[in-house]
Amino acid sequence: MAQLWGGRFTKETDRTVYEFNASIGFDRRLLPQDIQGSIAHADMLARQGILTQEEKTSITEGLKGILGDVEAGRLIIDEEKYEDIHSFVEGVLTERIGEAGKKLHTGRSRNDQVALDMRLYTRSRVQETDGLLKELLEVILSAMEENLETYMPGFTHLQKAQPITLAHHYGAYFEMFKRDRQRMADIHDRMNYCPLGAGALAGTTYPLDREYTAELLGFYGPTLNSMDSVSDRDYLIEYLSALTTVMMHLSRFSEEIIIWNSNEYQFVELDDAYSTGSSIMPQKKNPDIAELVRGKTGRVYGALVSLLTTMKGLPLAYNKDMQEDKEVAFDAMDTVRDCLTLFTGMLHTMKFRKERMAQSAVNGFTNATDAADYLVGKGVPFRDAHGIVGGLVLYCLEKNTSIDRLSLEELKGISEKFEEDIYDAVSLKTCVEKRLTMGAPGPEVMKQAMEEYRTYLREAGIGRADQREEIRK
Repeated sequence: MAQLWGGRFTKETDRTVYEFNASIGFDRRLLPQDIQGSIAHADMLARQGILTQEEKTSITEGLKGILGDVEAGRLIIDEEKYEDIHSFVEGVLTERIGEAGKKLHTGRSRNDQVALDMRLYTRSRVQETDGLLKELLEVILSAMEENLETYMPGFTHLQKAQPITLAHHYGAYFEMFKRDRQRMADIHDRMNYCPLGAGALAGTTYPLDREYTAELLGFYGPTLNSMDSVSDRDYLIEYLSALTTVMMHLSRFSEEIIIWNSNEYQFVELDDAYSTGSSIMPQKKNPDIAELVRGKTGRVYGALVSLLTTMKGLPLAYNKDMQEDKEVAFDAMDTVRDCLTLFTGMLHTMKFRKERMAQSAVNGFTNATDAADYLVGKGVPFRDAHGIVGGLVLYCLEKNTSIDRLSLEELKGISEKFEEDIYDAVSLKTCVEKRLTMGAPGPEVMKQAMEEYRTYLREAGIGRADQREEIRK
């Protein structure tokens, strides 16, 4: 058992205690970040005259060799011998290059080393999530552009309410996932400060250049309080919180697709590649991807609650409890990555039954409000018009028909104000096109919104130069 702290102890650690304490089973995925941070640390130590150039070169080449050998499968991370990824790297490095390997940890604690590795790793996953969200937004926008005149019912309380277009419906999800990307950018900018050099909790007596290390690692600068540096997990809590919101949005969208895919709605047809069948019922084509995304949302919620609970009672500075941040966070990150990837593929291959959607809007009296507005235009007070159209809907229900299928004689039997132009007034096309306020489903305002979306997708991204400059200010 290779440990970095054995000098103080006279007895071997109990094996069960060792295994309970060890983290290499899950923090092994931090190897690239541990190597990256160690190379930057060695570079800075040499620049400050704490290491010789020869020692720095030997350490750097040794670290790169370890990473390359692990990635190529030539070197196996021994979970029986090493308690964490940091002891593995230092142990193998010392075996390979000798005494210089023991100098790498100068001016550094495992506390700030862990804090750095986790921050580097989380930063990369934030960027990954941002990229996956952008891909999803591109698929959504493409569907919007192709369905500007695909009419469907809009719902409130899961009841058909007013006619909209599929483009407008998808636009609501574009806004949701756009906000998710904005949250990624916010998290990136708040977390992008380097904790390396904070030591165990109180810095170090060595003349470290923390600004230089931060620059080497792509941070805006060093963190400003060493105690907070090693005990801060706010950035991870923020990221998990943002991931729960991403999953909530995916779950809502999944729920709608599940409903649209049902025999009762038949609005969409899922591609065979993103569906499954039944072991007993040969007719079934199940929306399993959408259902799994919906189900895995609770799993990601659990990760956030777990970390919040872990952190809620911890005094400054570092406590071993914080080791519990990794397994739940890693699982949540992987889950969201997989859900976004599969959901985007499902959405991209999904087909729409446009006639079915339009007929559903007509049969659901989604044009009833427009019929009332028509009467208002003929001089009927809105409250009276509301009552007249309510009676009109009741008549249609009794006759098992829709407003647009009634004869003018039938319409006049309910109100003399109805004229031949009522049929155009309650057509889905007219109902949608008359709604021209910004944010409405009318085609002209939708085109404006989509142009803004195209511009946004061309320009938005994490870590842009103007963002970094703004942060510095």
